[in-house]
Amino acid sequence: MSKKTQANSASKVAIVTGGSRGLGRNTAIDLARRGVNVIVTYRANQAEAETAVSEIKALGVEAIALQLDTGRVADFDAFVGKVKEALQGLGRTRFDYLVNNAGSSYHATIAETTEEAFDELVNVHLKGVFFLTQKLLPLMADGGRIINVSSGLARFAVPGISAYASMKGAIEVFTRYLAKELGPRGITANTVAPGAIATDFSGGMVRDNPTYNKLVADATALGRAGVPDDIGPMIAALLSDENRWVNGQRIEVSGGTHL
Repeated sequence: MSKKTQANSASKVAIVTGGSRGLGRNTAIDLARRGVNVIVTYRANQAEAETAVSEIKALGVEAIALQLDTGRVADFDAFVGKVKEALQGLGRTRFDYLVNNAGSSYHATIAETTEEAFDELVNVHLKGVFFLTQKLLPLMADGGRIINVSSGLARFAVPGISAYASMKGAIEVFTRYLAKELGPRGITANTVAPGAIATDFSGGMVRDNPTYNKLVADATALGRAGVPDDIGPMIAALLSDENRWVNGQRIEVSGGTHL
């Protein structure tokens, strides 16, 4: 990256939910490499979050970890207050990028899915994303960017993941509405839909289960499962000014899975 590009992005601030681990952490680190200051959220593991903050700061930008359970809408007003304080510490009143990444998986057939599990998925993956974005919009700078993380599972069907995939399908619709309604403020909204990635998500199923990893590789045109470095840099690039005219789109980053 050129010194000019780094200078242009040096004062930018991103909020990455679930930024202490997995794809969120990879995204936060790649944003830091581009000179963007980062606020990452974590649900429970503060030590992991602080490690991520140290890694980000080592790249020469500022980083802050804030606790947030994205499934608890009642906590969002307090979180927004913490974001305001964090921004003041960075010499800002507004932030520029929001990456709604936090989430958890759920595996069960339609017949086995419980109402309790379904409601939890709604709270984290749909209701939480909707209302956290709503609460943060007054703090977002005009000309900002929103990326909602979806899944390849919103396009192709794998038995046993219907409830989770349905939430991601809803988020893709929500993203288009964000793009339409926020257009007058110059704010773009896009969906990034990763394929199966080798992280600790779903208990590390893709990363740690050779049989499942091979199934993914065999279904992918590029012949392997994805890794975090396939996703984080893409999200960071999509947030950059070079992609300012991309809006209201679903971009799948799966290496060509189930084509």
